[in-house]
Amino acid sequence: MRTKSLSWLAAGLTCLAPIAMISGALAQTHGHSPPRLGTVTFKVECNAAAQEEFHRGVAYLHSFAFPEARAMFEAGAKADPACGMAHWGRAMVLLDNPFIWPAGLTPQKLNDAVAALDAATAAGLKTPREQGYVVALGMLVRDHATVPHAQRLQKYDDAMVALTKQNPEDMEAAIFSALATSANFVPTDKTYANQHKAARVLEPLFKAHPNHPGLAHYTIHTFDYPPLAQHGVEAAKLYGLIAPDVPHALHMPAHIFTRVGHWKESIASNRASVKAGGDATFDAHHASDYMVYAYLQLAQDGAARQAMAESRAMKPIDHFAAAFAYVAMPARLALERGDWGDAAVLPMTPAADAYPWKKYPQAEAINAFARGVGAARAGNVALAREQQARLITLRDAAKELKLGYWVEQLDIQAAVVGGLALCAEGKAADCIAALKTTATREDTTEKHVVVPGPLLPARELLAEMLLEQKKFAESLVEYDAVMKKEPNRHRAIAGAMAAAAGAGDQARARALAGELLKLGSEADSQRASLQQAKQLAGG
Repeated sequence: MRTKSLSWLAAGLTCLAPIAMISGALAQTHGHSPPRLGTVTFKVECNAAAQEEFHRGVAYLHSFAFPEARAMFEAGAKADPACGMAHWGRAMVLLDNPFIWPAGLTPQKLNDAVAALDAATAAGLKTPREQGYVVALGMLVRDHATVPHAQRLQKYDDAMVALTKQNPEDMEAAIFSALATSANFVPTDKTYANQHKAARVLEPLFKAHPNHPGLAHYTIHTFDYPPLAQHGVEAAKLYGLIAPDVPHALHMPAHIFTRVGHWKESIASNRASVKAGGDATFDAHHASDYMVYAYLQLAQDGAARQAMAESRAMKPIDHFAAAFAYVAMPARLALERGDWGDAAVLPMTPAADAYPWKKYPQAEAINAFARGVGAARAGNVALAREQQARLITLRDAAKELKLGYWVEQLDIQAAVVGGLALCAEGKAADCIAALKTTATREDTTEKHVVVPGPLLPARELLAEMLLEQKKFAESLVEYDAVMKKEPNRHRAIAGAMAAAAGAGDQARARALAGELLKLGSEADSQRASLQQAKQLAGG
């Protein structure tokens, strides 16, 4: 993988006037200035009116603005009934975000996508290239009742690679191929082979086409992992400039900013996304969750509460990312501040009888995990065990829904709560052994694209338990591992500071105190960790 900075993009973008316009023709066609989406050229064998709608539809698609993209593709099909590729576009929209597959690929969506591809063939695919797009996507959506998702995704990935080789002049084929490769990864693969493979396609194309929204977007997704995140910083700084009228494009930079601990930049990115998204999209809720997480790392607890309140004031959205945000935000507020009593009694939000939680066991599990951790840390063993059992039930529900990744994650959450319950029962050695096993297990997986970070990393909880048992040196080792993976994380720095002080390493303790005070220099709350840091720094 190339590791050079993408700073050349900033200069390239300043040369584009106006920035992120699709074309002047669209302004005349629609009677007003076109939305700023970036520059996309995807030639199809359709009439001029349909071609314009198709360009804009793909631009929206590259920024995951799915309702808008669908409207453009439908308009293209209406403008030219023989434009088969407009129906390929509809199929792509139906499949939603590839980074949440297979959870979002319900049988109904897959059947609808098959129907759209059949409509594409019926309308007319005039070249082998267009036929190749439809055949490739068919590898993913057809035979879904009998062929497992992983096999179908690999076939789609392979087919897109072949399409790219057959059409080397088709940049869009290369981009969609890289997207498929990036999304087609195994969370336990710590070599990040597919991410490296996708980056080798995306980076040189991004250099040559600095105003392309998909190249910026998919570069961010490809590097959205702790060991790779630094390579995505420049793309993160630029994506919002490329497509400033799309809420998701304004939010996506926060994925990288979170990974590298740039909390103020994350807040600004998500604040802009919330403002642009509003009540109509899941993006505002998803961005609010990222914003709450960032504010909490700065000890701006009041601002975090306000961000959550703004999300709650919007109408509920039936979408997994929104569902996750609804339960994650209050859980973060309790857990990040160590308010175990509050965490133990957190209600579901929105209320269980007013929201389709059964569709999203992986989201409801956040509430169970927070309550279980809170109960165990508060010494309420019975409630902790109750929530552990609830997590196992939700894990089994995720298994029924074939949410493979989340089955493992919920099982890990149940194991964390069970380990902490052992500490609450006074079985310190068993507790530490269980948490060590679970932390190692969690380390073999990756975070999901929907989450800014774990509610509480298993290894951080292990470090906290070691700290409480006055095993300071061991605790510091675990905290160091957390800080390497989750830089600028408030609880990890605070815990490491206390562990260093307990181990007698005053120089390290003071250095960590300085880091924490810098992180919390604009805090709006009185956290004990900051008071301890002031005492240590003054010493």
